[in-house]
Amino acid sequence: MKAIFDNLSAACSKTTTQLYSTSFSLGIQFLDKKYHAPIYGIYGFVRLADEIVDSFHEYDKEFLMRKIRNDTMEAIALKISINPILNSFQEVVHKYRIEWALIDTFLKSMEMDLYQKEHTENSYNQYIMGSAEVVGLMCLRVFSQDDLIVYDKLKPFAMKLGAAFQKVNFLRDLMADYQLLGRNYFPEVNFQHFSFQDKLNIQKEIEADFEEALIGIKQLPAGARRGVYLAYFYYKKLFLRIKELPPEKVMTARIRIPDYDKIGLMFLSLFRHQFDLL
Repeated sequence: MKAIFDNLSAACSKTTTQLYSTSFSLGIQFLDKKYHAPIYGIYGFVRLADEIVDSFHEYDKEFLMRKIRNDTMEAIALKISINPILNSFQEVVHKYRIEWALIDTFLKSMEMDLYQKEHTENSYNQYIMGSAEVVGLMCLRVFSQDDLIVYDKLKPFAMKLGAAFQKVNFLRDLMADYQLLGRNYFPEVNFQHFSFQDKLNIQKEIEADFEEALIGIKQLPAGARRGVYLAYFYYKKLFLRIKELPPEKVMTARIRIPDYDKIGLMFLSLFRHQFDLL
């Protein structure tokens, strides 16, 4: 029965999320249960593409990116894939009417990582749009449950939240991105001479994104708000930890929050949500 394979596919997406991101896994657990499988389905797909460009160094990345693009198109067209992650994702695409333009924009950003090491203001904005903002919109398709009024109203805030998360990731992963992969996402920043002012400018940009994103989080449907706020709260705390560090420390260490601290942040975020202290 195909239902067994669909359950296996959903389990693969869930396991992928749990293995690669404890923070998002925690956030998903505090969404209404009806949102769990589709959000796992989206995360599993974006992680699959991201790992190709970030990790598969001994393989032909261009071939693999072409393959995932073609396989994704085929999965959506046929409404099935023998790749469990893509099978799970295509089901979400159809159920929540996620348009191809969002998926295509995401894949284009992943493809940029194959050849673009430095970014202009324009390519930076394009990369953020594809790698993060459209992922926020895919999730919003799920949360808005076919209510186009809610989707259109919250769309700009979902994009800002995705952008904030991605920019914090850039700072957190600066050592790996710049020193190991040779990437510089921030335009007009020379990381051989990463200054306090450079870091301050980036932080102001992220703070503005977080501030606007929170406006939208407060307006999310109740079943989605708690889990999204938990992810927001975690990333905001990670950002504040990065803010405290000098530029040279950010360049030489991957900044993280230990798992035991994440549990404390979880309870604090739930307390703030419960008593409307967002």
